[in-house]
Amino acid sequence: MKEKELIFLNKLHYPKIWGSEDWVISAHSNGDCKISNGRYYGMTLSWLWHNKRELFGNLEGEVFPLLTKIINAKDDLSIQVHPDDTYAKENANGELGKTECWYIIDCDSDAELILGHNAETKEEMKNMIEDEKWENLLRRVKINPGDFFYIPAGTIHGIKKGTVILEIQQSSDVTYRLYDYGRLDKGRLRDLHIKESIDVTTIPHVDYKISNKIEEFKNAKKELLVKDKYFTLYKITIKGIQQFENDRSFMMVSVIKGEGTIDGIKIEEGLHFIIPASYKEFQLEGKLDLIISTV
Repeated sequence: MKEKELIFLNKLHYPKIWGSEDWVISAHSNGDCKISNGRYYGMTLSWLWHNKRELFGNLEGEVFPLLTKIINAKDDLSIQVHPDDTYAKENANGELGKTECWYIIDCDSDAELILGHNAETKEEMKNMIEDEKWENLLRRVKINPGDFFYIPAGTIHGIKKGTVILEIQQSSDVTYRLYDYGRLDKGRLRDLHIKESIDVTTIPHVDYKISNKIEEFKNAKKELLVKDKYFTLYKITIKGIQQFENDRSFMMVSVIKGEGTIDGIKIEEGLHFIIPASYKEFQLEGKLDLIISTV
């Protein structure tokens, strides 16, 4: 008998020097969420991945491939960059690389991000870093709630204060810190990783166009945000009742606005869950904005 049960998880909360982050769907060894409902209550997501792979369409892979976070930036995060799979495997204890994307849930009216750089060569980047020409090196982007950004491995980026972000990423915890505003953590400067950052950064910077393919339903709208080899993301807007089919290995769902139900189960803003492969169809009802992530 096929199992038809949604998978809800307990979030993991991590205070940070700049604010906090919640790991809301994660099987990473540094933060492994526990199931909060049903027959697998109390088990970790990594246990489920290793022991009930049929729930994930029998996908191959040593680790659950994705990780979902909520980042609440009360202050600026460091300027950083992440490696790709090849570099991470060779230099970060076999970890996955980290391609990620951001959906802006909320932000101050004057909020911005760091996204990309202006160096044309590695030598130019080294010189600008040594001369601390950060204003010339880094690209700034104004943001608003509802904006979406795709950030492949090798992209220099930094979240600025006054921002709440939904982050979907490869299941990796490898970060190379390029610049940290000279701030102290427990009386000490935080470590920087200048060599590694330059090694993994894409030079010159490449801009990526975000998809805006939209599919209209009677009571819903489905917008493709990004589709690459690591993940596919959709934003779904519900106003009323709408039936959907699930033909994917699994779906990670984040409720970013509103409230309603999925097959009669109440869901609301701030809730995150997994629709397994065996859950072939479902009905959404209410007034909801959802981000759905698949592989």
